[in-house]
Amino acid sequence: MNAESCCIGHPSVPAAHRVGRRRFVQLAGLGAGLSLLVGLAPRPAGAGTAEVLLLSCMDYRLVDDVGAFMAELGLTEDYDHVILAGASAGAVHPAFADWHATFWEHLQAAIDLHQVQRVMVIDHRDCGAYKIALGSDHLATPDRERDAHSELLGQLAAQIAERQPALAVETYLMALDGSVERIG
Repeated sequence: MNAESCCIGHPSVPAAHRVGRRRFVQLAGLGAGLSLLVGLAPRPAGAGTAEVLLLSCMDYRLVDDVGAFMAELGLTEDYDHVILAGASAGAVHPAFADWHATFWEHLQAAIDLHQVQRVMVIDHRDCGAYKIALGSDHLATPDRERDAHSELLGQLAAQIAERQPALAVETYLMALDGSVERIG
């Protein structure tokens, strides 16, 4: 065995698989470094559980803002996320009746699988699904828009309270700048 070889350079190891001592040490160091990084990866606080089921809209303009809001609340990796166009409208408005069962099935799965304790619903301003369901009249003023969201958020909160009385419900309205107002 010469100075550049080690057991990995042993003649019984095929030549194509042999590495010198320096290369072996480099590769071993990379592997050790990788194992350290993997050990630093964040883990969910309560493996197998989630505090919240979050219902939000599919609008691409607010995906990052919704995630940032949940992080501000300390809920990163502690929520299940259901996305329906219109959020509350998708769950309760007759224009989206085919989706209602989907929301309830997701909620039950979140309870059964992750023992969620509360539901958070985040609607947002200038929502296309609300325009489909309600037309554009609800956008006449910011107050009318807020009232329209408050109505459907309230309907959904009441239905959740009736079907799942042990769950807390929180409802919010997000502006396009990412700011959030609690409703109800």
